[in-house]
Amino acid sequence: MFYKGVSGKGYPYFLYLLLLVPSIFVASTTLSFDANFRTNIAFVLSGPVCLGLAALFCYDKKVTFKQMSQILMFMLLPILSHTAYVYFYAPDLRDVLTSTASNREAAGGFGSNQVATVLGLGMFLLGIRLFINSKTFGIRLLNTVLLIFVSYRAVVTLSRGGVIAGILCILIFLFFYYIQAKSKVKNQVIGVFGLFVTALVLAWFVSSSQSSGLTDKRYANQNARGVQKNDVTTGRADLFFEEIDGFITNPFFGIGSSRAKDRRIEIDGQGVTSHNEISRTLAEHGIFGVIILLILVFKPLDMRSINRKNYFFFAFLAFWFATINHSSMRIAAPAFIYALALLNVVNEKNPIHRKQLKEQQV
Repeated sequence: MFYKGVSGKGYPYFLYLLLLVPSIFVASTTLSFDANFRTNIAFVLSGPVCLGLAALFCYDKKVTFKQMSQILMFMLLPILSHTAYVYFYAPDLRDVLTSTASNREAAGGFGSNQVATVLGLGMFLLGIRLFINSKTFGIRLLNTVLLIFVSYRAVVTLSRGGVIAGILCILIFLFFYYIQAKSKVKNQVIGVFGLFVTALVLAWFVSSSQSSGLTDKRYANQNARGVQKNDVTTGRADLFFEEIDGFITNPFFGIGSSRAKDRRIEIDGQGVTSHNEISRTLAEHGIFGVIILLILVFKPLDMRSINRKNYFFFAFLAFWFATINHSSMRIAAPAFIYALALLNVVNEKNPIHRKQLKEQQV
């Protein structure tokens, strides 16, 4: 941004960043005495600030579909490395999976929610490569095998949000890619879709076998004994309504950054962090949070109304929206993917071949 500048049309994201500031001043008066002001503010605002800066950089920046494909490939490579790490360092599943709760050890020792989010992103990226970047049978087979491995590791974390988000984004991408494709490409998509479904089904059966059926019970919202759980959201709904209540009681300036977590420490003795960025934004930023959400939702749609070429657009936006609703913004992935939706993806220019004129003889 320093060397290249930013698009003047992206000014709403400047406003978005400015609207994050008042909550810091509110937090200086509402956070409890024992709270670490700097780290608490950094924890909740680092994700939104990352999104604002990434959006400013990417807004209306022209890239070709080939460049976008390279960006997605470079994003996929470290996810494959992380998947390999989890395979080597996670213990045997039969030793660590004893319930249907999200399992940190099955995720290689990292937060299961975050790992599932990243692996779900990997499923999405491999799905894209399977449909549009697999020109030969060998490459198609390689992408299918990688999809099986990544999907298996994602499912056995027993964190559902990332897996569901990944599959949802693939389906949304396929819908918009299919309706824009030519008839010959549509036939190829239908054929590859069968391969894609087979890969997911195989990954599911392997995970079910290795977990002794716990993955089936987890996605059926049952406990290890097969008893149906009352709350499908595993407590997230309670956190959501608590934060909405905070917005209702403080609708103008909000309760301040990180106050939602701080208040839970005061009441319950433990600081359960929000899983929903929408309710947290409303609670901690008040009326400014409403404006923030309006910018984040409607500015990309405004750009889409002008340029409809980017068939990745809705899939990227869906990944951001789905992720912030189950995992908030604990990692940078949803911010970065949101910014990619703002790129102006254009077709490559066909080379112009000019005939060389022969010199006329006098």
